Amino acid sequence: MAGGWAHDGAVQEQIDASVEDGVRRARSKLPQGESLSRCEDCDESIPEARRVAIPGVRRCVNCQESHDSAERASSGYNRRGSKDSQLR
Repeated sequence: MAGGWAHDGAVQEQIDASVEDGVRRARSKLPQGESLSRCEDCDESIPEARRVAIPGVRRCVNCQESHDSAERASSGYNRRGSKDSQLR
C-alpha cells in the first residue's frame, strides 16, 4: 500500500534500485585484466598465491589495505540509516 503520491510498489522499487546501484558500484571496483607481478604503488613483488587468488590484482596486501582505509574514510556514506543518508 502506497501513501501520498506514490504508487503501489514504489518503496520496493526504490529498495531494488539502491541494491542494484550498490552491486554495480562494487563490481566496478573489482580488479580486471592480468595481475601485476609488482605492486603499482610500492613496486614490491606480489606473491603468486595472491595473483592467482585475485585475478587482476594491482597492489600488494599492505598497499591495498592502505588504499581501502583511505577509501573508507572518504566514502561519505552515513551507515547509521538516518534520513540524511536516504536523501543522497
